[in-house]
Amino acid sequence: MLQQFLVVAGLSSATYMLTALGFTLIFGIMRVVNFAHGEFLLIGAYTVFVAQYNLGLDYMIALPLAAVVAGGFGIIAERLVFRRFTGDETGGMIVALALAITIKGAVTIIWGVDSQPIDRPFSGSFQIAGAFIPKDQLFAAVMALVLVAGTYWLLNHTRLGLAMRAVAQAPDVARLQGITPWKTYPAAFAIGCALAGFAGALAAPIYGAEPNMGEAALMKAFIVVVLGGLGSIPGALLAAVLLATIEAGISILFNSSIAALASFLVVIVVLLVRPAGILGRT
Repeated sequence: MLQQFLVVAGLSSATYMLTALGFTLIFGIMRVVNFAHGEFLLIGAYTVFVAQYNLGLDYMIALPLAAVVAGGFGIIAERLVFRRFTGDETGGMIVALALAITIKGAVTIIWGVDSQPIDRPFSGSFQIAGAFIPKDQLFAAVMALVLVAGTYWLLNHTRLGLAMRAVAQAPDVARLQGITPWKTYPAAFAIGCALAGFAGALAAPIYGAEPNMGEAALMKAFIVVVLGGLGSIPGALLAAVLLATIEAGISILFNSSIAALASFLVVIVVLLVRPAGILGRT
């Protein structure tokens, strides 16, 4: 049982990290709570579906294509919708909810409410030390960790990443250093949405593509980000591990419904003790 617990917790941690990373990246840089984040994950999942069944593309080609499409929609959304709400958290939340409803409604009109199957790149499972590891979930977890590591490298070792960090910490000081926030925001929003697209494309072969999948993903991402501290990337990664570990243990001992309830109880307890989250700033 311990081995299976560790496997479930590890696989879930990686996917939670990827789902929450784009959400907290956008908030940390633009101060926009993107409640449409789950729908960009939805865009990634349906891009894979269209690429496979309408264009005849292999999943490995559809996977990066999903990120490109979601990132492209992110640039359009930033330009047309979110730019005027940068720094306005309440206005940003309202317009993000409107955008989420619009995207979900469009997907429902075009493809209906039924789940669309996605061809799995890997099938079956293997056993290590008594624990069963599904190959498709392992692939998704490994890819998620690679993307998280790549984003960390981007933020810490490239001019664009350093510019985004500067804008997040002190926009006025960044302007004095020649960094233009209005050029940085579209890049940050595109990267955040592309990460969501990747997450949707990785989840689609496992769970299928259906219009409500964005809501569940957003809820997980929001819980992780609140636990870690809004805008704190290290906090989000730590919170992803914490949440996945708690849910894995409770799911094995009881059931997934109780595990979902426990995640909200953890949020309440953490916020009562640390209102800013584990590594968040007041």
